[in-house]
Amino acid sequence: MKIGNYNLYSIETSEFGLDGGAMFGIVPKTIWELQSPSDKFNRIKMVTRSLLLVSDDRKILIDTGNGNKWDKKYKDIYNINTDDYNIENSLGKYGFSSEDITDVICTHLHFDHVGGNTKIDSGKIVPTFPNAKYWISKENWKLANHPSQKDAGSFMENDWKVLAENNMIEIIDGREFFIDGIETYVTHGHTSGLLHPMLSDGSKKIFYGADIFPLAAHIPINWVMAYDVQPVVTMEEKQKLLPQMQHEEWILFFEHDPTIQACTIHLDGKHYRMKDKVIISD
Repeated sequence: MKIGNYNLYSIETSEFGLDGGAMFGIVPKTIWELQSPSDKFNRIKMVTRSLLLVSDDRKILIDTGNGNKWDKKYKDIYNINTDDYNIENSLGKYGFSSEDITDVICTHLHFDHVGGNTKIDSGKIVPTFPNAKYWISKENWKLANHPSQKDAGSFMENDWKVLAENNMIEIIDGREFFIDGIETYVTHGHTSGLLHPMLSDGSKKIFYGADIFPLAAHIPINWVMAYDVQPVVTMEEKQKLLPQMQHEEWILFFEHDPTIQACTIHLDGKHYRMKDKVIISD
């Protein structure tokens, strides 16, 4: 797919699983399990999926997934699998390498979104993308470095400390244009200062759903995660976005849906739902 000056590629970086109850909040299991069956530990199947934007002079990666720094205990807890999908293999599929990446846009600093920012090399944590700038919102940077008790387990300093030490981080407020051709929309329900990159060329527009639309099942307004710090705010943000998405036929990109890269939206009676699946890249 191409939008404006950018060719778009779907980059699967890992498979993993999170508790279905946490992923669907107040929605009863008898309902959400019809959409996302759970395993014996109540985990639903998910992926980490980044979006690669390639122009003549930039190669921009939005989020980097779980990464490979996990020990066996946590790989087992979250059922993380990077054997079938990982950043290096998925970039290589399209002829790119980690050294090619010029920019990494971090939607927010939760471990399943930026764990791939860094990697272990010869026993040391180093930047995965040595030639990139890493763009992070000011609000989420502040929260990640001074988290609340609810947030603390979602942030892992090893995902960004070495980047800061090497002056590779650019802090932004998220409301300004910082890369040509890319807008950002900021939400606060899931976490403070979450960036949603958007691209448009007049005929197509894509919105990076991140964690207010982690799966296609989360399109309905009241399907929100227990992980959200302000679930009512998430619902308000979705209520504002979805009518515009439907009316203007935006493409909604999913970071965690195991089978659906993206889709368009329609209003099915009282609820917004997926209209047509969209394939970003094969």
